[in-house]
Parts: sequence; C-alpha cells; structure tokens
Amino acid sequence: MTPLMLGMVGIAILVAMVMIRVPVAVALGLVGFGGYVALEGFGRAGLILASAPLELASAYGYSVVPLFTLMGAVAAVSGLSSDLFRAAEAALRGARGSSGVAAIMASALFSAISGSSVATALTMSRVSIPEMRAQGYPATLAAGAVAAGGTLGILIPPSLILMIYAIIAQLSIAELFAAALIPGLVLTVLYMAVAFLLGRRHAPEAPANRPAFLPAMARIWHVVLLFTGTIGGIYIGWFTPTEAAAVGALGAILLVLVTRRVTFALLGKTTLDTARLVSTAIFIVMASAVFSYFIVQTGLSDALARGMKASGYGPLGVILLICLAYVVMGCFLDGIAMILITVPILLPLVLSYGIDPVWFGVLLVVLIEIGLVTPPFGMNIFVIKAVSRDLSVIDIYRGAMSFLPAPLVLIALMIAWPDMVLWLPSLLK
Repeated sequence: MTPLMLGMVGIAILVAMVMIRVPVAVALGLVGFGGYVALEGFGRAGLILASAPLELASAYGYSVVPLFTLMGAVAAVSGLSSDLFRAAEAALRGARGSSGVAAIMASALFSAISGSSVATALTMSRVSIPEMRAQGYPATLAAGAVAAGGTLGILIPPSLILMIYAIIAQLSIAELFAAALIPGLVLTVLYMAVAFLLGRRHAPEAPANRPAFLPAMARIWHVVLLFTGTIGGIYIGWFTPTEAAAVGALGAILLVLVTRRVTFALLGKTTLDTARLVSTAIFIVMASAVFSYFIVQTGLSDALARGMKASGYGPLGVILLICLAYVVMGCFLDGIAMILITVPILLPLVLSYGIDPVWFGVLLVVLIEIGLVTPPFGMNIFVIKAVSRDLSVIDIYRGAMSFLPAPLVLIALMIAWPDMVLWLPSLLK
C-alpha cells in the first residue's frame, strides 16, 4: 500500500472511530501511531510517540489553555449569568421582543469570559429560558435564542477552540483573538437582529417591571473588569496571552471571593473540574500531534493541493468546498474533533492558495458554530435539553435553525471583506 493510500485509509478509520464514539484522543493516537508504524516501523513510531508529550509540556505558551479555562469555569459557577441577562434587559428598555435580544447580548458578554460554547449555553439556559417562557415567549424562540447565543462562546475571545487551533497551526494566540473579535461582535449583532425580528412577530408585549438601568449595569462591573483587564490587556500590549490568562484566572477567583459568590468548597471543586477538563484537552492535543506527523509522512496534504489545482479550483472554490464539508461534518462530529482531524490536512492546502491561516482559523470556528446547532448532533441543543427537560429536541432545533442565516451572512462578509478579520491582527504586528 502506498503512503498516500495509507493516509486515506487512516482518515477513513479515524472518522469511523469518532462516529462510533471512540474517545477522540484514543482514535487520533491509535490511527497516528498505527499509521506511522506501517510507514516507518515501531522504532521511529516510538520516538514520535515519546516526543509528543515532551514537546507539549515544554511549551510555555500552552499554559494559556488551563488558565483561561479556569477563568471561564469560575465565572460559570458564580451566578454571573443572571446579572448579565438583567443588565441586557435593562439596556434594551423593555421593547417588545427585547428578552430574546437580551439573551443574545448576555450570552455575548458571558462568552467574553467563558471561552466555551457549551458552558455559555448551559449557564444562560438556566436563566434566560425560564424568564422568557414566564413572559409568554414561544418555547422555540426562547430555546433558539439561547442555542444561537451559546455558539458565541467559541468565537468571542478567549475561545478554547481558537487556542487549540493556534497550537496545531503554530500561530499567535494574540493574533487569533484579535482576528475573532470583530466577527464575534458582527455575529452578535446579526443574532440580535434575528431575535428582534422574530420577537416582533411572536413575542408578547414586554412587561412593565423591567430592572432599573443603572443598578443593573452596576452588577456586571466584574465582567467588564475581567474582559478589559485580560483580552484588552493583550490588545494594547500590557500582557502576553499567557500573562493575561494568569491575570484573568486570579482576577476571577478574587472577584468571586470578595463578592461572596462562591464558597471555598465550590471553588475547590471548580478547580478540580477544570484540571480534569484541561487534562482531557491536552491528551487530545498530544494524540493530534502524533496523527499530524503521520499525515505529513503520507503526503496526503500535498496530493490534495495538487489535485485541487489540477481541477482548476481557485481560492474561492476551495473555501466554498471547505465550508460545505464542515457543515456536513458538523452534523456528526464535535468541534474539537473536526479541528484536530482536518487542520493537519487542510492547512497546507489553504496555504498553497495564499489564504491567510489566521483568517482561515476564524472561518473554521464560525463553521463549527453552525455544527453546534444543526441536527442530528448539535451539542448546544442537547445541553439546553438537559436543563429544560420539558422542551422537545425538535422544538429546540426549530428555534435554533431560525438563527442559521446569521452565521451564513457572516461567512459571506468574511469572504467578501477579509479585512474584517485581519485588520486588528495587523495592528499587533
């Protein structure tokens, strides 16, 4: 079997293993190691397997992942979601359909300190959905707004998916965070526009007893402080991403202790849960490194680039094909699996067409967002279902699909105007 054929067989086996719910790290590691054995023998494969954890452990920049994850975990258990939703409602001054818009706005604010779509959807669904349903909102609109808003957790910095992509693609985390900020804000506005239009048609009249504006704003000062002190500190050059993550993690802990939002016991449990989550993520990244070595040795990426160019596809055609492929994969695979499986193959392809890897990373995150709310997988859908047990999965899907035009419009804007993504990173250079 030729190396190219071996690479194609390896990809097929990997996708099959992930789809039957073999843990992603196990699937990547087994396929990568087994393929390398077939190509180079056990001796070389053993060296690659041994070098992966050493390389990861010695990389100072990777410490950004556990620190930002801890910051988001502390924020998730501190009860900030209720304050954010009240503040968003107060800012909208009680217009009809404003609670749906407020759910999107609050999700965006929570995303700025969370970094996780699942955490955002889970946290906001506990507050926003009961409140909107109590006001008479249709279940589909209430659930759809939270499902859509939850996807912002992996686009608005600090994003766990962007950090993993940066590690795999060997790019600057600061540049990727800067690149994702404007698309994240644009997508927030697009989601809010959809929520407003749907609310005008289906939502009841807004209740008169809206929270007072200034007190509601005063209750989210810690969110503003955390975001400006961490992500803002990166943009203006105060901190490196790792330093900002450390400041954010410590700041989140101190803020929730000073404001007495969590107990020491809950904080300890949250820290332990973060350690488990990060250990899983790091194990996946190590396995992905072994898989990447295998893919490079097969020459699969080079063959794909040659095939695309021989077929006459230009950069736009390649991007559209990648978008289609990710939308299909998003129906069956989770976001981290898609990034780890596809980036080692697709990144050399897009580089050969002169496509900026930072721009490409943000595009992948937007495509993964679509997968979070599309059937039959749709992780955000099942998170909301777990919290709102009386809602049917079909109703949640129907509500979420109403917001699907927003990320599609964002993708079109990014393709037509790449500087939307690349302008802020250019200021950091």
